[in-house]
Amino acid sequence: MEITEEKIKAIHKYILQKIKRLDDKYNPSPKGQCRFYAYLTKIQGELTKVTVAVKHYRKKRYCKQVAWHGIHSDKCFVKDIEYCGFVGFGFRIGWYEEGLQNYRKWFEQGLGWADDKYYDPWAKIVNPEFVEKFPEYRYSAYKLFPGVNLLKYLRRYEQYPQLEILMKLGFEKIAMSVTVLKRVGKDKNFCRWLLAHKHELQVNSYYIGVIMQAYKTGKPLDTHQAFWEARLRLQHDNALAPVRELFATEKEQFTFFEYVAAQKTNPHSYLDYLKACNYLGLDMSLPKNRFPHDFQYWHDMRIDQYATAQAEADRKARRELYKKFAVIAKKYMPLEHDKRSAFICIIARSPADLIREGEMLDHCVGRMNYDQRFVREESLIFFVRTKEQPDTPFVTLEYSLRNHKVLQCYGEHDHKPSEDVLHYVNKVWLPYANRTIKKLAA
Repeated sequence: MEITEEKIKAIHKYILQKIKRLDDKYNPSPKGQCRFYAYLTKIQGELTKVTVAVKHYRKKRYCKQVAWHGIHSDKCFVKDIEYCGFVGFGFRIGWYEEGLQNYRKWFEQGLGWADDKYYDPWAKIVNPEFVEKFPEYRYSAYKLFPGVNLLKYLRRYEQYPQLEILMKLGFEKIAMSVTVLKRVGKDKNFCRWLLAHKHELQVNSYYIGVIMQAYKTGKPLDTHQAFWEARLRLQHDNALAPVRELFATEKEQFTFFEYVAAQKTNPHSYLDYLKACNYLGLDMSLPKNRFPHDFQYWHDMRIDQYATAQAEADRKARRELYKKFAVIAKKYMPLEHDKRSAFICIIARSPADLIREGEMLDHCVGRMNYDQRFVREESLIFFVRTKEQPDTPFVTLEYSLRNHKVLQCYGEHDHKPSEDVLHYVNKVWLPYANRTIKKLAA
């Protein structure tokens, strides 16, 4: 089908009336936004869908033809329309010819052609009965088609005439599937299976893959639907990545979900079990580990073993931390100071000292990995005390071994210390500490 400006006819009055009735129904209070309707006609002997843009402007309705789709054409013709995904319905319409704008927009360049997948707005057809003027579609069951893209339906009908039977038998939800249509055309047993499950297929919405798998296996549709939905959740939940890796194939995943359902558990509980097993070094390729006969019992058992092993590992790591901390504290003990001042400065001896200091002064030195920085010799923690109360937490300071300066110095509740304390820290202790560091490095 080739369209020229001369072949375009004005919209018939009865079509305009139909558009008006629908527009009044769906847009009782229009506010200027553009919407689309369509009507069927014949151009050069071909069934053609014409898309009409509708807009209200100053209480008047304007209608203009913007797209022409022929049923057998691989392209569509367009006029004064631009595909624009971020505006409204995805399209912009030029209204210069109608006098609604002062200048032509760049895309108002007359009739052109385009790929119809980009220039086919959602538009309700106002005269679907026009199909019956074409004998080849008279028995296509087009009236039963619930969608909007009627041309797509008729094209599918031309290729797969069995579509008519499926529609008339009430299989509207699956009738447009090429997979289903091909199977219906060559497999009588599949047709009988569809009829046997007609009520389920009419009431519920199943994935086409679910329908084909249920037919092949003989298992209930709901079983396969539950598997597909669970599989989609498994694929899109990043937290379940270890489970996906363990059950990589579709067959393995089906077996996994059957097991989960039988054990009355869920993938996230299995994930906890799997993490515990991996931590314990168990071989998950063995059926007894992969699918324990009593999941809840072995889940609790492995979680308990995991917690115990982790606690033991934490204790060992803690002991090692205390040993390293003590070595570093002894190394830098010469930086302690207790001369010619009302204050003294002592180094933390253990992580426990940091915890006590933080709890007594209500600040974060007992948390936030200060102990790790200490053993890595990134910074040291010192306690400033008064000589009268050398065991009572007073002020805490952090000293950088890299920059040889005080990083932090805070008293109770992270308050800034008094001026005499700051003088002691910055003018007495810091110069002494830096001189001592140089001696230690010599």
